[in-house]
Amino acid sequence: MQGVLTGFAVIAVVIGVGYVIGLRGHLGAHGREVLTKLAFHVASPALLFTTLAQTDLAVIFSSRLLVTALSTAAAAGVFVAVGVVRRWGVGRTTIGALCSSYVNSGNLGIPIAVYVLGDASLVAPVLLFQLIGVTPIALTILDLSGEGEKGPLWRRLLTPLRNPIALGSLAGVAVSATGLRIPAPVLDPLTLIGGMSVPAVLLAFGISLCGSTMPGRGPDRQPVFLSVALKSVGQPAAAWALAAGVFGLRGAPLLDVVVTSALPAAQNLYTYASSYRVGERLARDSILMSTVISVPVLVVVATLLG
Repeated sequence: MQGVLTGFAVIAVVIGVGYVIGLRGHLGAHGREVLTKLAFHVASPALLFTTLAQTDLAVIFSSRLLVTALSTAAAAGVFVAVGVVRRWGVGRTTIGALCSSYVNSGNLGIPIAVYVLGDASLVAPVLLFQLIGVTPIALTILDLSGEGEKGPLWRRLLTPLRNPIALGSLAGVAVSATGLRIPAPVLDPLTLIGGMSVPAVLLAFGISLCGSTMPGRGPDRQPVFLSVALKSVGQPAAAWALAAGVFGLRGAPLLDVVVTSALPAAQNLYTYASSYRVGERLARDSILMSTVISVPVLVVVATLLG
C-alpha cells in the first residue's frame, strides 16, 4: 500500500512541476507540444519496445485482456443505449461511447503502470486492444455515418498501424515471441531514450492544466456527465466485478485491471472528434473532467485493492 501511494505522490509532484513550468512559461508557448511529441513519437515507443521485448507474452495475453475488452464494451454499450434513446445522433454517440470507455493508456497509463503497478508492460494489452481493435471500429462507424470527409476508408482503418506507440509495442511483442536477444549496443540507447517517456508525459500534462476552462456546460452537458460517470466509475466497477467475480483474480492482477480501467479518457479522442467535426466539445469536456476525477478514483482503488 505504501508503495502505491508513494507512486501516486511521485506522479503528482512531477505534474505539479509541469504546472509551475507552464505557469511561468519557462519552455515557451510550445513547450507542452514539444514534450508531448517527444514522448509520443520517440520515448514511449522506445520504452514499450524495450519492456515488451523482454516480457513473457503469457503476462500480456491473459485473462486481464479479456476483462479489459468486456469492461470497455459494457461502458460503451450503456452510453450507446442512452444515446439511441435520447437521439443524440450516430457521430456524437460514437464519440461519447469512446469517452466512456477508451482509457488514456499512452500518456497517463505508462507513468501509472511504471510507478503504481511497477511494470510498464501491464498497460500494453490495453493499448494494443484499443489501437488495433476499438479505434478501427469507431472510425468505421464515423465514416459510414457520413461524419466528415477524410479520405478513403482503408486509409482511416490503417491509422492505428501508423501510430508510433502501437508500432513500438507490436515490435516488442514480435521480438518476445521469436525469442530474439537484442545486443546491448542496440538495447542500451533505446532504454535510455525510453527513460524520457514518463517525465516528459507528466510534465506536459502539468503544463496543459494551466488556463483550463470549466467544463460541463452548454448543450452537451448531459452526454458529458454520462460519459464521465461511466469512464470514472462505471468502467472500473465493471472491471472489478468481472475480474473478481467471473475470472477469480485477486491481489496484484486484480489491482492491475481495475487501475487501468479507471484511467481517464484518452486525449487522442479529441483528435478524432475534431477530424470528423462532431462532438468536439463533448470530447474536450469529457477528457478534462475524467482526468481530474481519475486522481481520487485511482487513489481509492489503490487503497482498497493495493
